[in-house]
Amino acid sequence: MAEKEEMATIYLFGKKYEVPSELTIMNAMEYAGYQLRRGCGCRNGFCGACATIYRVQGKNQLQTCLACSTKVEDGMYIATLPFFPLVKQIYDIEKIKPEQAIMMQLYPEIYSCVGCNACTRACTQDLSVMQYIAYAQRGDFAACADASFDCVMCGCCSSRCPAGISHPQVAELARRINGKFIQPETKHLLERVAEIDSGKCEDAIQKMMGQPLDKIKELYNTREIEK
Repeated sequence: MAEKEEMATIYLFGKKYEVPSELTIMNAMEYAGYQLRRGCGCRNGFCGACATIYRVQGKNQLQTCLACSTKVEDGMYIATLPFFPLVKQIYDIEKIKPEQAIMMQLYPEIYSCVGCNACTRACTQDLSVMQYIAYAQRGDFAACADASFDCVMCGCCSSRCPAGISHPQVAELARRINGKFIQPETKHLLERVAEIDSGKCEDAIQKMMGQPLDKIKELYNTREIEK
């Protein structure tokens, strides 16, 4: 006789459901009958499209996570946040300068940070968000870029910020400045891009595209870099 599947009681947007306890929040939503057409992205924790806010019954703390990589808990109250209205300033990367003044000009709200660290506690990637904002305040773009490298732009940090800071956009500006002005030029990459643009690699690309998926995966996993 098959072992009975363990179930969890969850609440999706206030409505009660019984779902298998081993499911992720995203899978549980589909199990409950939701058709996910938006906010489901890569389903592997890399795109930040499935930002979610939840609270477990009997606990006061409001939690943030990605629905694709967080398992359900019994008594979990869930609301997804597939989009958060971040402030996205428009600028021309070719015209700005790698100076602290650019942060003061484009994202002055970062200097209103009260140091509450709510952004760090809300981060779905466990980044030190308040710390990389401090780097941005000082104009240390390389440090900000490094500290924010794994940001998936989900917006959970900004949803909890009393100063209204758009942390992911600040970090993105720092990474662009770092890549454009601070890091040394990658000559080998530029040469390879030029080769691709000239059509030199077209035959190899087409040959690769004609391979079955299993063969492509095998070639990828046995690259020299993986050994």
